[in-house]
Amino acid sequence: MLANRSAPPATVTPELVYDDVEAAVEWLCRVFGFSVRWQAGDHRAQLRVGDGAVVVREEPPDVDPGAPVPGACSAVLVRVDDLGARHAHALAAGARIVREPGDHPYGERQFTAQDLAGHRWTFTQSIANVAPEEWGGVSGDLA
Repeated sequence: MLANRSAPPATVTPELVYDDVEAAVEWLCRVFGFSVRWQAGDHRAQLRVGDGAVVVREEPPDVDPGAPVPGACSAVLVRVDDLGARHAHALAAGARIVREPGDHPYGERQFTAQDLAGHRWTFTQSIANVAPEEWGGVSGDLA
């Protein structure tokens, strides 16, 4: 795959719509510790999140006002190494925590925060290697 400095190495990059892109960039960087990969004026930015990214953008012009943005995402899952530190930082920076840290039978410890536009961000840290069958799931192609 060809490398491109304007695109993240991640296979999937969510795009989230905000009324005020600049305010969203500032908030996400300050509260969640993301960083700017690039920014295009005040209407679009790509933020670095570990080895992935998220695009923060204004509503696309080809969408009727008030209509759902096709493919829009309102919840994002972010894998981290130290959930406790990420939670403490987000809480101290004023994030609205909608689900406190907790351990789950599928081997993850998670908390969820809501950003200034109402998008939910679930931060997750692996705490055990658990087969899906152990918690009621079914294994698929894990390769």
